[in-house]
Amino acid sequence: MLNRIADHGIDRSRVSKNAVAVIDKLRSGGFDAYLVGGCVRDLLLGVVPKDFDVATDATPEDVRRVFPRVRLVGRRFRIVHVRMGREVLEVSTFRRTVDDEDDAQPQHLSEEGMILRDNVYGSIDEDAFRRDFTVNALYYDPVEDVVLDYCNGMADIDERTLRLIGDPERRFREDPVRILRALRFAAKLDLRLHPDTHDAIAPMCEMLNAIPAARLFDEFTKMFMTGHGEQAFELLCQHELVDILFPLPPDGDVLPRLALASTDRRIKEDKPVTPGFLLAAFLWPEYVERADLALAEANGSRQRAAAAQEELARSVLAAQQSTLAIPRRHSWFVRDVWRLQPMLDRRTSRNVNKLLAQPRFRAAYDFLLLRIEAGEAEEELGQWWTEVQTQDGQELTDRLPREQPRRRRRRRRKPSRAIDNPEFANGGPPPQ
Repeated sequence: MLNRIADHGIDRSRVSKNAVAVIDKLRSGGFDAYLVGGCVRDLLLGVVPKDFDVATDATPEDVRRVFPRVRLVGRRFRIVHVRMGREVLEVSTFRRTVDDEDDAQPQHLSEEGMILRDNVYGSIDEDAFRRDFTVNALYYDPVEDVVLDYCNGMADIDERTLRLIGDPERRFREDPVRILRALRFAAKLDLRLHPDTHDAIAPMCEMLNAIPAARLFDEFTKMFMTGHGEQAFELLCQHELVDILFPLPPDGDVLPRLALASTDRRIKEDKPVTPGFLLAAFLWPEYVERADLALAEANGSRQRAAAAQEELARSVLAAQQSTLAIPRRHSWFVRDVWRLQPMLDRRTSRNVNKLLAQPRFRAAYDFLLLRIEAGEAEEELGQWWTEVQTQDGQELTDRLPREQPRRRRRRRRKPSRAIDNPEFANGGPPPQ
């Protein structure tokens, strides 16, 4: 049943003027349009929305006619990107649930019931009931300043509850990534999971193994790179979902937790962060667990040890690719941070100056500090590297022993033919 709510508490000054302009232009073209989803949810919860989405009864082709310079994206879920100044707004067409026999074609559903394509258009009320959570199924009309509520989402907003629309197991089966989205929203917005939603996670979690690795990496960044990663990881642990994403050994969560806390803190301080740093922390326990064997096989050779560590890093990252499609730039970041860790132990003048010139030195240094906090390295080592980076650090490096260059073994020279040949015994040919 539709509830039109005028007393909603949305601060209209927080609504994007560009989003309102898109809605006005669609309505001028004879179409219906509203703000929808996360932006409405965030406005109602007093959070500044990151972006604004528009839902309309106009098809993507209709939207393109209204806004000639747009971009159509997506295959499973086709949307239109409309650029207004520097802002890009997502415009999607009202859809309906793929449940009728005429709609459930092989191209729309998998054998397990997962939605492969979601381009069956419908009405606004059908669109509301096909959305994942009640708090995401709210539509805001910025012209009349009312919220349209088809699924009792306002009640869940008031109670700070995250509830799936419809049968939870079926909704998770349609799209298992909703499991991760549920935990992400709960962590980000401080919501409690409705009991029915909570209880459906355990029997459905194995279906996450069927999700493409690229999509899981995208969800990884949304979950851990928005300032609420520590809480999201705690929920993953509570629901025993960490092993689906990462091969953490027993007690291997100390460093990842510290890295998440550091990343959350940096995001709140508006400092730069990268998924590569978190990936280095999440995969480090697996790397370290196998590193001792690799170093033992090097038999004390520094060159062979470096080669073995590089090959091990490649192996750990390659194995992770089947779960998370890690972009190459992040893989290189991880390998560089790991490669520099043993070098931070070698404090010779030559090695220190070489390390300070490395592009990834600062990231490797930050990673070392986390390892120290986790009890994996001596605190004195971190203090020393901290002092080296100050103005007085040069004095420390000047006092360091210089690394002795390796002595090259002199090759025995073959005897000259002049010695063997009496004619050349004096070092040259006989006089003419």
